[in-house]
Amino acid sequence: MKLNYHHLYYFWQVARSGHLTRTAEALHVSQSSLSHQIRQLEERLGQPLFVREGRRLRLTEAGRLAFDYANAIFRQGEELAALFSEGGQALREVIRVGAVGTLSRNFQEEFLRPLLDREDLELSLQSGGLDELLRRLSAHRLDVVLANQPVRGDDQHPWRSQRLARQPVSIIGSSSLAPLPAFPDGLRGRGLIVPGPDSTVRHAFEQLCNYHRLAPNIIAEVDDMAMMRLLARDTCHLAVMPPVVVRDELRADTLTDFGTLPGVFEEFYAITIRRRFESPLLKRLLGQSSEALLPAR
Repeated sequence: MKLNYHHLYYFWQVARSGHLTRTAEALHVSQSSLSHQIRQLEERLGQPLFVREGRRLRLTEAGRLAFDYANAIFRQGEELAALFSEGGQALREVIRVGAVGTLSRNFQEEFLRPLLDREDLELSLQSGGLDELLRRLSAHRLDVVLANQPVRGDDQHPWRSQRLARQPVSIIGSSSLAPLPAFPDGLRGRGLIVPGPDSTVRHAFEQLCNYHRLAPNIIAEVDDMAMMRLLARDTCHLAVMPPVVVRDELRADTLTDFGTLPGVFEEFYAITIRRRFESPLLKRLLGQSSEALLPAR
């Protein structure tokens, strides 16, 4: 039995709005007729496409996959018309990547590099807090979340954490500064820019300082790595950060790596959700080596 594209179109419209009643009104059909046609599509595909959450309908994993195909099919119809009128663009596949706001932009770029030159691909890049990004992942609105800490999944949230790379954390400062003595003496009396108190790097740094009986002179606590990079570049203070954050400044000799902190690392994780339908593009991204993601300076 062939796929009924009339049913697929109705499903597509409901998936876009998230409301059965509202969509029925917009399409000038009864709600019962719309529900019946979506059930027929579900029976044809052998998969439930929606779950109800209050008054809204949320896509299942199979529903999200079906929506992607439906979106491509009906967008392609629009592009076909555009080709004969004003010229249209080729159909592009979509991959959705979320990243916590504290994650290095340089690392994100390296992670996405294998796909950056693909003209047939549309990248959706979203930033935010980890909890919100995980909610989007669970709702199949993201394909992967990049974070600097793993999460533990359960039956309700089947998250999977894969460590992509691990890099020592260094003391970074202006190249105009004189060479520093080895840790911990090089930090005594110096102003420090450090990650925020919730950072795993901050916790490891504090443990290291406690072990060496070092009372760090903290000038600024910064969650955003881009801001930390600017402060390290434009002040005379030292920053505790992974070198990947300031890769370009290190190459240009604007900043200097004054040495790694023993036992302090930044780890980079890809968080996905267990799926029956795996994306080949996502597999390619997750299969990259640590060396590719953290190239030598």
